[in-house]
Amino acid sequence: MAIQRLLVANRGEIAVRIFRTCHAIGIESVAVVAPNDTGSLHARSADRAVEIASYLNSEEHIRAAKEAGADAVHPGYGFLAENGDFAEAVEAAGLTWVGPSPEALRLGGDKIAAKSIAREAGVPVLPDGTPEEIGFPLLVKAAAGGGGRGMRVVRSAADLEDALEAAEREAAGAFADGRLYCERYLERPRHVEVQLLADAHGTVVAVGERDCSVQRRHQKVLEEAPAPRLSSELRAALHDAAIAFGRAIGYRSAGTVEFVLDGDAFYFLELNGRIQVEHPVTEAVTGLDLIAEQLRIAAGEALATTCYKPRGHAVEVRLYAEDPRTFLPQAGRVDMLTLACNNLSQDGVDVRVDAGVEAGDEVGIAYDPMIAKLIASGATREDALDGLAGALAQARIEGVTTNLPFLRWLVAHPVVRAGEATTAFLTDHPPLSAPPLRETAAPFRAPWRLNLPAPTSTPSPNVDSESHRRGAGSGESTVTAPMPGTVIRVEVSAGDSVTARQPLAVLEAMKMEIPVHSPFDGVVKSVHVEAGDRVAGGTLLVELES
Repeated sequence: MAIQRLLVANRGEIAVRIFRTCHAIGIESVAVVAPNDTGSLHARSADRAVEIASYLNSEEHIRAAKEAGADAVHPGYGFLAENGDFAEAVEAAGLTWVGPSPEALRLGGDKIAAKSIAREAGVPVLPDGTPEEIGFPLLVKAAAGGGGRGMRVVRSAADLEDALEAAEREAAGAFADGRLYCERYLERPRHVEVQLLADAHGTVVAVGERDCSVQRRHQKVLEEAPAPRLSSELRAALHDAAIAFGRAIGYRSAGTVEFVLDGDAFYFLELNGRIQVEHPVTEAVTGLDLIAEQLRIAAGEALATTCYKPRGHAVEVRLYAEDPRTFLPQAGRVDMLTLACNNLSQDGVDVRVDAGVEAGDEVGIAYDPMIAKLIASGATREDALDGLAGALAQARIEGVTTNLPFLRWLVAHPVVRAGEATTAFLTDHPPLSAPPLRETAAPFRAPWRLNLPAPTSTPSPNVDSESHRRGAGSGESTVTAPMPGTVIRVEVSAGDSVTARQPLAVLEAMKMEIPVHSPFDGVVKSVHVEAGDRVAGGTLLVELES
């Protein structure tokens, strides 16, 4: 049965994006708005808005849908999007769930179970087990995780206990599930994901793939389709593996199967049982509207075709309210926002903007600080990158600190331009650093091994230089909050002796734990915050003296 009125159980950019498709195909749209989010762009973009207590309260979404007369619910991404219990509650309420079945969400969302299913389906997986079995370096991961939360790279046994404790706290806070597991850590893989579409009639197809290797804090910042530098054989093998996994869990709707690539070897990473942030690059090269496909599948229709051939190339970057060097989230009022106009076409390049805020809106600390996504597409990869660079050069934002300088640097970087970025790109090339003087010699572009230890990853973000001021010759220092957030732990008391790099306090921002360290050996003179305090960027946390 066709959907008449859709409630989007989400906010920000993805809610606005879904409303756009609703308006285009004649479906009425309903927004939900939390008390601290009134006046937001997504609330202004829907046909109707209903206030709810929290975006994480499933009962509130169902109540709002009933109140507004909606007959379907789309979860977007984040919040409850991959929550099987929420999907089940929506269906039990007599509403259409726009997404995978509750069973598929539970199977795919539990990373431990998903790896077992992938293994049984013949899809390669990374070795996992106890730290003794895997060895170091290893990756601690949240079983119910996503978005980089509850993940820690551990390089030695001495660091394991602290990493496990921090990952468990972060996972429990973000997903209400503190279960962890350990798997082998690859130092410099590529991250490639395959877009699936599957209907309720058993058809599962791969709609191309995306390269998402450029990441900070295990979160993507640049995505492109199709993935560069893949042989036709490797591309076909990735697609086949993704389809095999989708069939193994009885998948339905749009979803993404993620892999890490080490040379020509690839390994299953996880399933994202939802629409992805980076879906516009696939739309740009296929001509599909993936949201419309989700709505069609949810209404019981079969896929219109199983033949999708990407044309051209598309690249996307995410514009955030965050420091362009440390990636620490920022907050403030967007006084001016000038981005490329939607559907701008110039010199054979199309530029699309999916925004979550407008000039005059506030970017707070309670939600993801993404302002917009900029997507450029053209006949070639070079055309797409040039078009994106031009759009970023023309962008103007005032009132809040953003990563715009970083994005301009990123799109111009020769390693990115050559399609050679790995997940270690920002370790090897710190943000806004000078690019390599020379292009990498051609013989060394292909995967190769050197029998030396891999370089140690630089911790990110390093907030030491951003979070303290020391009086010249005074022997005193004030340690301040590097970004807005909540103090979740204070590690020291007045009179304590501390060493350089010792954690003084731990802040939480966007459900990520950010430790603030001592800049030198000294003594704590005074502590100005306690656990539970919400602080603005620059708030005095601790005073030290040497």
